[in-house]
Amino acid sequence: VQLQASGGGLVQAGGSLRLSCVASGRTFSTYAMSWFRQAPGKERELIAAITWTGGSTDYAASVKGRFAISRDNTKNTVYLQMDSLKPEDTAVYYCAASRTNWGTQGQYDYWGQGTLVTVSS
Repeated sequence: VQLQASGGGLVQAGGSLRLSCVASGRTFSTYAMSWFRQAPGKERELIAAITWTGGSTDYAASVKGRFAISRDNTKNTVYLQMDSLKPEDTAVYYCAASRTNWGTQGQYDYWGQGTLVTVSS
């Protein structure tokens, strides 16, 4: 599967953005999906995950209550709604797909190209 992430940009602190990740092919519903991010000088971290049907989600503590992951299997798309953005949310955001397991247990064999989110103070 090929993943194409979009929706990043420059936003002021307190603002919102919605990221999208579109997958190619007809097997999207067989992949659990996650969003990761990597800030300058920091390791990549998993911030949001969703199961194959969208029935369960999980979030890193740093974004819980502010970000929401969702998916539309009819559109082969996973979303990340980001509200109440903070300067520390500045990072390159990646979507990733896992055939087996999900969340922190996922094996992410497929990655999008990343989209940059910059939050100004």
